[in-house]
Amino acid sequence: MTARIAPPAACPCDPARRYPACCGPLHAGQAAASAAALMRSRYSAYVLGDLEYLRASWATETCPAELDFDPAVRWLGLELKRQREDGETAVVEFVARYRVGGGSAVRLHEVSRFARVDGRWVYVDGEFPSG
Repeated sequence: MTARIAPPAACPCDPARRYPACCGPLHAGQAAASAAALMRSRYSAYVLGDLEYLRASWATETCPAELDFDPAVRWLGLELKRQREDGETAVVEFVARYRVGGGSAVRLHEVSRFARVDGRWVYVDGEFPSG
């Protein structure tokens, strides 16, 4: 497991945003206003190595028993493609880019499902679309 690193001034989910006004409050316990905001904060948690936040924002029934970070992974950016909220459920499609060691950049394309549980959005699961 990688130790949590200190958050930078710029938010990992979008360098044009400031971390204290973007993902910082969510990492400190504030509820996400939308599933897309939760998705962005989860990406930032991966960048920062915040395992505790990832577990807290994951639906209990789908959260893996083991969750670890690869210290060789360097996250390069996040792009939200689409989002749809329908009452207590939501879908967010995104592309996250990362590099392992000195290798080529990799695109992680996922369509994620979210649910609102006790007034808070949580990540349920995701699918990797082909193509």
